[in-house]
Amino acid sequence: MVWKIILGVILLAIVITAIKAYFFRPKKSELERPPLEPEKADAKRAAEHLSKALTFKTIARTNPAETEWEEFRKFRDFLEEAYPLIHKNLSKEIITDASLIYRWKGKNSDLKPIALLSHQDVVPVTPGTEDDWKYPAFSGHNDGEFIWGRGALDMKNHLICVMEAIETLLEEGYVPDRDVYLCFAHDEEVNDNGLSGAVDIVKTLKARGIRLDSVLDEGGAFLTVKVPGIIDQTIAGIGMAEKGYSDYRITVHAKGGHSSQPPVHSALGDLAEVIRDLERHQFKAKLMPFMMDLFKSAGKRVCYPARLITCNIPILKPVILAICKKIPPAACLTRTTTAVTMAKGSPASNVLPQSASVTVNFRQMPGTSVKDVENHIRKVVRNKNIDIELLGCKEVSQFATKDSQSYRAIDEICSRTDPKKNFVVPYLVMGSTDAYHYGEICDNVLRFSPFRVSAELLIRTHATNECCPVDTLEEAVAFFKRYVKLASKEKEDK
Repeated sequence: MVWKIILGVILLAIVITAIKAYFFRPKKSELERPPLEPEKADAKRAAEHLSKALTFKTIARTNPAETEWEEFRKFRDFLEEAYPLIHKNLSKEIITDASLIYRWKGKNSDLKPIALLSHQDVVPVTPGTEDDWKYPAFSGHNDGEFIWGRGALDMKNHLICVMEAIETLLEEGYVPDRDVYLCFAHDEEVNDNGLSGAVDIVKTLKARGIRLDSVLDEGGAFLTVKVPGIIDQTIAGIGMAEKGYSDYRITVHAKGGHSSQPPVHSALGDLAEVIRDLERHQFKAKLMPFMMDLFKSAGKRVCYPARLITCNIPILKPVILAICKKIPPAACLTRTTTAVTMAKGSPASNVLPQSASVTVNFRQMPGTSVKDVENHIRKVVRNKNIDIELLGCKEVSQFATKDSQSYRAIDEICSRTDPKKNFVVPYLVMGSTDAYHYGEICDNVLRFSPFRVSAELLIRTHATNECCPVDTLEEAVAFFKRYVKLASKEKEDK
């Protein structure tokens, strides 16, 4: 009798799950959203201007005295020549030697402005790898399929498409309801030197009493997820916040001496135990709401058999978390990460070190502070006779809200481009962007670049053979035009 009851319960659960999975899918209204009105976007002009932009070696240096400021001046001259209407109708200021602020005055300057961000600088080419490039790194060569060069993906493509969008809107006679700012810092790649064009731009705006309605910068992107028979969708991940970071130097001390009479453990041996403790005792992982939102949204988009599993995401949360912890790209979205990156010991092979140190980079999750990281180190490292020194840090940024006109603008643009394949989810940015500094004058700081780029190409960012697909430029220009129109409205349509 008991086994019949158990069997009945199991069968009932299967039936309920099957029914639940059938209805666990996007609403019909989401899949049948009306298509967007066509937007004029001169893809040929955008490609030509991006090619030219990549020829300028706008490399910021940690020591500003070593920066080739003439390259930034030539780049500004190029922008002025390429975008005459912008330079006729928008005011322009140069901040901190080379950072730029453009102001497009709207119909009602009493409204909070919006800002579109980018950065002019690019990382240098690693010495000795110049000949490894298919085309010279600062050639901007267009082979018809890709535009090659340092900065093609990070992020002159973004900057050029923003400028193309604004220039085209001016050509069409469009005037935004509110002011629109274009803020292009010059040293995003090295702004950990204590100097920052973005910081000075924010200071300038704040001193004028300007508080922004929204900010849009790099960070999120289009990501195609394709597993035959299960899912073929494109996720538009909107960066809602950035992880923090902290660099700690941990040092152990010892007597030192000659290597011919070594102790059981030298300072380096003791340091190895410190490293072992840190790597074996990771921060606690958890699935934050944005991750649950991602799994739920993606789960609704898989084929029906797979939905038998994804419809039960809340129940499977422990399993999902366990799997994420084993996959580094997913693990970093679930916990504060610990990365041992640098070590230092003796100056010679026959000298025992009197001290040995290791530098550890932590990337804090929301809810974890820099001080929490230090407390974690002291807790998990068994050797209490250590020195802990904070070398540099940044707290976690504030989270933007989904309930904002700017977020809904991105959602509408991405979703209506292809409602059956595109869907939008909030995302946590792992690295650092200029957008971080704007939290001081804006509550809705978003990070999204509208470029469809394969994972294979993305890993070339900052690496050899960086290139941008030519066919992604037209959509990007159209995206920025639509974003300006929607995000700058005095009152969004309900």
